[in-house]
Amino acid sequence: MRRGTIALVGRPNVGKSTLFNRIVGGRRAIVDDRPGVTRDRHFSRGEWAGHHFWLVDTGGWVSGQDDAISRGIRDQINTAVTEADVIVLVVDTKEGVHPADLEVAQLLRPLVDRVVVAANKADELPDEVDHFAFHELGLGDPHPVSASTGKGSGDLLDRVVEKLGDGTQPSEPDGPSVAVIGRPNAGKSSLMNRLLGADRAIVAPEAGTTRDAIDSPLRYHGQTLNFIDTAGLRRRPKVKDDLEFYSALRAERAIERADICVLVVDATIGVHAQDLRVASQAWEAGKGVIVAVNKWDLVSEKDTDTAERGKKKLVDRAPFLGHAPFLFVSALTGQRVRRVFDTILEVAEARDRRIPTAEVNRVLQALVDRNQPPQQVGKEVKLLYATQIGTAPPTFALVTNRPEAVPESYVRYLVNGFYDSWGMVGNPIRIKLRRKRSSSR
Repeated sequence: MRRGTIALVGRPNVGKSTLFNRIVGGRRAIVDDRPGVTRDRHFSRGEWAGHHFWLVDTGGWVSGQDDAISRGIRDQINTAVTEADVIVLVVDTKEGVHPADLEVAQLLRPLVDRVVVAANKADELPDEVDHFAFHELGLGDPHPVSASTGKGSGDLLDRVVEKLGDGTQPSEPDGPSVAVIGRPNAGKSSLMNRLLGADRAIVAPEAGTTRDAIDSPLRYHGQTLNFIDTAGLRRRPKVKDDLEFYSALRAERAIERADICVLVVDATIGVHAQDLRVASQAWEAGKGVIVAVNKWDLVSEKDTDTAERGKKKLVDRAPFLGHAPFLFVSALTGQRVRRVFDTILEVAEARDRRIPTAEVNRVLQALVDRNQPPQQVGKEVKLLYATQIGTAPPTFALVTNRPEAVPESYVRYLVNGFYDSWGMVGNPIRIKLRRKRSSSR
C-alpha cells in the first residue's frame, strides 16, 4: 500500500523543523533561531499509531521578497502542498496571527479538508488559550502543541493520521539508498533534479544553497531508490558558521545511512583533495561508490583519451577508486545521466552478491599458486581457506596460521584478485584475517 505524505508549512521561525524532529524522533532537520534556515523540502519516514508516512519539512514562507532563493522556497512549498495528503500549517502562539499566516492560509483554503493547524509554542498546556486566536485562519480548530517539549504532539498526530485514512501501511523501499555527495557547487542538486525528473531541490548559482540532506524516493525498474541530496562538504577549517557546521555534519550522516554514494566532481575544476577525502570517507564506511564527473559538456578540448586520463589522475591519488565506475555526465544537458540509474543497480547487485565457499577457495588457491605470501625462515605462513562472511560490503574471512605475518600489501593483492574474478564493481571488498583454532583433545 502507498505511504501517505504529510507536509509541514508556515512562515519562518515558527518551529516547523523542531516539530519535524519531534515527529521523526531525531535531529534530521536543521534547527536554528534564524529565519530561512530550511530551504528545500526535507523527506523522512515517520510512524504513529501503526500509520507509516513520509514527513516533509519546508522552508519558511516569506512574502514581499523576489530574490531567487525566496522564489525557490515558495515554489518548493507549493509543490509540497500539491503532493501532500495532509498539510500541517504551523503557527506561533507566542506571536499570534501574523500577516504571513493569513497569506499561507489563503493558499491552503481550497484544500481545507487536507489541512491541520498546529499552534506551536503552546508551552503552558493544558492551560494554554492563545491558540484560539487562529480560528481566524478559517482552517478549522487549531491544535495546540509544544514541539520543543512534546506537549500536545500526540493529540496533533492523532488528528493528522485520521486525515491520512487508509492506504498508509508500511511500504519500505526495496532498493538502495543513494547519497549524492561532493564539494559545494559541483552540480549535485542539478544532477538530482535531472535524475528525478522534477525540481526536488532548489538550484541556484551560489555555493552552499543546499543546507540539509534531502530524501527523494523514485521507482526505477521495479525498485524504489531513495536519493539523498546533501550539503556540499567543505574542509573543516572553512566551516566557520554553526549552520554550515551542522549542514556538513548531516551530509556526513547521510553517507553513513546510504548504501551507495555518488561522488559528483566538477570536470571544469578538476579533482581537489576534498573530493578524495569525501570518497575515502564513503569507501572506508563500506559504501558503494560511483564517480560522476559532471559538467562534461563544458570541457572544450576533448579527445578519445580525455576521460581515461582524467580517471587515471584521480585513481593515481586514490587507488581504491580504480574499483569504482566512472561516469562522465552533464546534468545541464542530460548527457549520460540515465546511465547513473543502471550503474546504481549494478553496484547494488554486486553489493549483495554471495560467492559459494568452493568458488572462494578455488580463486584463493589460484592466487596463492601465482604469488605465495612472504615467508620468514622457520616461520611459514599458510593460507588455509576462506569463506564469505558478509555482504554490503562483500566481506571474506581468511583463515591462516599466522595472521600477524600477512602484510597489508599481500591482502591488497588478494583483494585485487577477488575483483578480477567476481567484479564487485563499486564496492570495497574486505578481507578479515583469522587465526586457525588449535585442535584440543
